[in-house]
Amino acid sequence: MSGSTFPGATPDPEAWWRGAAIYQVYLRSFADGNGDGIGDLAGLRARLPYLSDLGIGAIWLNPWYPSPMADGGYDVADYRDIEPSFGTLAEAEEFIAEAHALGIKTITDIVPNHGSDQQKWFMRALEAGPGSPERERFLFREGRGAGGELPPNDWQSIFGGPAWTRVADGQWYLHLFAPEQPDFNWANPEVVEEFHDVLRFWFDRGVDGIRIDSAALLVKDMDGEGEEAYTDLDGVHDIYRGWRRVAEEYDDRILIGEVWLPDQERFALYLRPDEMHTAFNFDFLACAWDAAALRRSIEETLATHIPLGAPPTWVLSNHDVTRPVTKYGRADTSFDHADRKHGMPSDPALGERRARAAALLAMALPGGLYVYQGEELGLPEVEDLPDELRQDPIWVRSGHTDPGRDGCRVPLPWSGDEPPFGFGAGQPWLPQPPEWKALTAEVQAADPASMFTLYRTGLRLRRELLGDGTLAWLEVGEGVLAFRRESGLICVVNLGAEPVSLPEHESILLASGPMEGDRLPSDTAVWLRVI
Repeated sequence: MSGSTFPGATPDPEAWWRGAAIYQVYLRSFADGNGDGIGDLAGLRARLPYLSDLGIGAIWLNPWYPSPMADGGYDVADYRDIEPSFGTLAEAEEFIAEAHALGIKTITDIVPNHGSDQQKWFMRALEAGPGSPERERFLFREGRGAGGELPPNDWQSIFGGPAWTRVADGQWYLHLFAPEQPDFNWANPEVVEEFHDVLRFWFDRGVDGIRIDSAALLVKDMDGEGEEAYTDLDGVHDIYRGWRRVAEEYDDRILIGEVWLPDQERFALYLRPDEMHTAFNFDFLACAWDAAALRRSIEETLATHIPLGAPPTWVLSNHDVTRPVTKYGRADTSFDHADRKHGMPSDPALGERRARAAALLAMALPGGLYVYQGEELGLPEVEDLPDELRQDPIWVRSGHTDPGRDGCRVPLPWSGDEPPFGFGAGQPWLPQPPEWKALTAEVQAADPASMFTLYRTGLRLRRELLGDGTLAWLEVGEGVLAFRRESGLICVVNLGAEPVSLPEHESILLASGPMEGDRLPSDTAVWLRVI
């Protein structure tokens, strides 16, 4: 496909979200404003100038609702309030307004597949008993066997172990994740209307977008077997058509799907004009550091999105996956939820070099960009957390064989020479490595060669020259990705073993690492201004 161009179908080319750089905030680990060791809204509000300086256009917050925290807030007890350890609803409204004043949009996380076992609906369902309208909001079933002592079917939880838990009266309820996260029954009109009202609640408060957690899992075939019985069933699309109608009651609100699907044609169905505006591109995130594999991923992504007029998204990390600096330093640089490669050796220098190059690659591609907090600091995965401090339910549900996701959720280092590195006055809920003193935001903001400076500069140039649009591939050499954007900027990424000559250009705008004269070293990316 040498020199091929992917023309962009842009029904609303001015929409803010088409080319936005969106920063993901995992609130517990971002900044602690009250000294209790847990990140909160006060800490986030105090750090808004940092995010404005970094150059992001929107903030996506992981769930900030009241929660027992059985799964880091993804077990929601009340969708219309704020977790007390994070702050208050009034503080959330003030945060939204303050962010808007800085030109920063707000995206909140809605969890529609399941709630918390402490949610009022579920507690009423337990009290009401079998056959009640309250139980019809969830997926209660009778067990198998002479006394109903066996689960209704053999489905397994995504976190490990059975997907069913038995209650005192003998019935079982479905939870595709932890037992503390009962699944809703989306065949029940009350559930449908409840979530429409939740969307309006947050849109009325100025939220600009909704990120939809586990978006493909809502509809279940209770007679089916395995993941195919509850993943990407056709009925889920009617749900999101309803959500789109709610979003269109407001000006410029968007829906963003978390859709993990290997089939790009099925993935594309979620992006039809009457469903979601955009969805996360996990194929790119999971891709190995390999030129052919990355090019295939980019081409398939563009081919999926452009005919639908939906902008692609580019993601290197999030709160569920291994941090790029660690992943790219391993012998196997791919990512898979089923095998996180815990304990696989990682070369930190190699990982950082590749992560810097990957950042410039992702920033240069057409569409939206997501940056997970700490990615701009080059934080590594923390793989040696004490077992007794691990909180991810994957750790418990796997029988302590899978350490889970806590390693990418360690609180951020802001300043100082020792923990808690300016995160707050108290001991952080997860311990920070002492060596992070070299990676604090304070240190890196003053270093022109730091990861933070690379991100800040790249995001500024991206706002000026890139965003949504098109690309045309250029052939530079084996193991090299090169393409030209419509602004004239050329991005070249050398994934090969030897330095390569650059195409003709007027000047170098930005490089992820030192150059060798006019040659691009291995594992390095560069942005060129063309003649």
